[in-house]
Formats: sequence, C-alpha cells, structure tokens
Amino acid sequence: MTGTNRPSLWPLLAAFAAFGLFWGGWAALVPEIRTRTDASVSELGIAVLGVAVGALPALLATGLAVDRWGARLLPATLVGFGLAVLTPALASTPLELGLTLVLVGAASGSLDVAINATVSEWETDTGRRAMAVAHAFFSAGVVVGAIAAGLAREAGTSAPAVLGACAAVLALTAVPNLRGASRTPAASHRPQLDFSRRVLVLGGLCALGFLVEGGIENWSALHVEDSLGGSALAGGLAPGLFAASMVAGRVLAQAFGGRFSDASLLAAGGLTAAAGVALAATTESVPVALLGFAIGGAGVSVVAPVTFGAAGRDAAPLRRGVAVGSVTTFGYLGFLVGPPLVGGVSGVASLRVGLLVLVVVALLLTAGAGAARRPS
Repeated sequence: MTGTNRPSLWPLLAAFAAFGLFWGGWAALVPEIRTRTDASVSELGIAVLGVAVGALPALLATGLAVDRWGARLLPATLVGFGLAVLTPALASTPLELGLTLVLVGAASGSLDVAINATVSEWETDTGRRAMAVAHAFFSAGVVVGAIAAGLAREAGTSAPAVLGACAAVLALTAVPNLRGASRTPAASHRPQLDFSRRVLVLGGLCALGFLVEGGIENWSALHVEDSLGGSALAGGLAPGLFAASMVAGRVLAQAFGGRFSDASLLAAGGLTAAAGVALAATTESVPVALLGFAIGGAGVSVVAPVTFGAAGRDAAPLRRGVAVGSVTTFGYLGFLVGPPLVGGVSGVASLRVGLLVLVVVALLLTAGAGAARRPS
C-alpha cells in the first residue's frame, strides 16, 4: 500500500468518537431502558449479555475478513452498527431487549475489529503510534454521549430519539472513511485464527480490563440513581466522567506511554481502577461516587490501547487483523462475564457488592500484568 492511498488518521479518529458516542449514550439510558422494559437488575444483567453473545462470533469472522478485504469493511461496519443501535428502542420486555442487544453486539464486534485493525495498519505504515489517541477519541465520544443523553433525559427526550441521533452520527462518519475502502485488500489468501501464546496472554489481560470497563459503563448510572438517589443528570455524569478520565489517561499514554513498558502500564492501571471502583461502591455521597468512577476510568484507560497495540505490532503484516481480532475476542469475554456477574451478585446482595466484584478483577489485572512483557 502506498502513501497516496493510505487512509488519513482523522476519519478514523472521527469513527472512534462516533463509536464511543453510542456507548456513552447507552450507559446513560440504562435506567430508562430498565423502566421501559420493566426489568429487574438481574434481568437487565442477563439482557446485556446479548451484546457479548452477538459480538463473539462477529469478532472472529471480522478478524478473518479484515485480513482478506482490508479497510473496505470499515464504512460498512459503521453503517451496520448505526442501524443496529436503533433496535433497543423497540424493546418492551427484558427478552426483547436481550434479542436486540444480540444485534447490537454483533455489529459492535465487527466495527471494533475493523476500526482497530485499520489503525494498527496505519501505525505500521507510518512508523508512528496512534492506538492510544484513537481510543482517547472513543472515550471522548463516550463523554459527549453520556452527558448529552443525561441532559436529554432531564429535558424529557425519549430513548428512541437519543438512539436515532447516535445512529445518524455513525452513518455520517462512514462517508470520509470511504477513501480508505478503495485500497487493495490486505491479503488474498484465507488466514487462520491466531491462538498463539502471545495472543492468549494479551487477550486474557484485555478480558480482565474489559470486564471492569464494561461493568462501570453498564452499572455506574444505575448505582448513582438507585443506590445513592441521584438525579438523571447525575446518572449520566457517572459514565460521562468515567469516560472523560479515560480520555485523559489515553492522551497521557499517547504522550508518555513509550517511556514505560506495557506490563508497568497495565499494573498501574489495574491498581488505580481497583481503588476508584472501591471508592464508588462504598461511599454514600454522589459526588464521591462520581470521583471514584473517574479514578476507575483513568486506571482501565490503558488496557485496550496497550493490548491491541501490542497485538498489532507483534503480528506479521498479513496476520494483523486476525491478531487484533483474537485479542478483541478475548476482551469481549470480559463483557460476556461482567454484566451478568455484577447483575447476579447485585440481585442476591446489592449493587454495591456487585461493584466490589470489579475491584477484585482489577487487582487480578495488576497481579497478571507482568505476563505482558514481550518474550525476548
């Protein structure tokens, strides 16, 4: 691939921001979605499981497809995800919600692999790192989506209208990414899935980080509103501030991450996340809980860029999509386990106890971070 038809980074960054916009909006809409579907905390946790159920096969299939067709997939996955995010607005029962979230998960998984593999290829072509700043744009999108959705709810705007706005933004970002879609596919042969030791290690660490990240995104607004009696705006601020701190963490990782090893970044991130979630889970104060979720976001912010970036850099050029796709698949296992685990524990005990499960997972990430060192 030559420099003249290599895609610009800015359309990719816009796509990351649009991707995050939905997930931020979704996190702020969870309390309303729960009311619309009359779901208990446990039922909501099981319904959210649909995201991972749909995502897992899509992640594997897209990893193979990226290595065959390259960036041609990115605009299509943006549009597909935009259509899928409209479907939860149609759900009126927990079962219907779970089924729609299977579609959301499949579309999200496809977009996740396509967009990360494209950035990884950009890094290789230019000799520069961009994974951390790309994920910072994702988190910035989460900030805007969460706070905007919280404000919209305060103003009486319905969930379908918020989801429709997210879908429109996703579709619009597909347009500037069409340029990269015209280039030659990355591979003309059928690649095999990568389950090498290196990919398994990075994928396992990614799964721990994603479990914490997904747990905070899915349950922080509900904790602030139900456990602490906060307003809808305060509920929207919970995932919003969490994501804002992830932006800051990823910008700092982009600027200074090269001075530290992947293992050091993951260990520090896990310890910071554990401290933040513990604070949010045990306080009686809404502002302190918001601070705790922000600290948690700063901690987990490094996990995705470190693990995805390492997978892409370590892989052979024609295996990059499969490597990133495999690590992402393991990461989504965290999303698979996280929501029902926190929801199940919360149903038996309380949402506070469910959040404390995430503290344990973050400490496991810290303990296992040394495995991220690249073999000599």
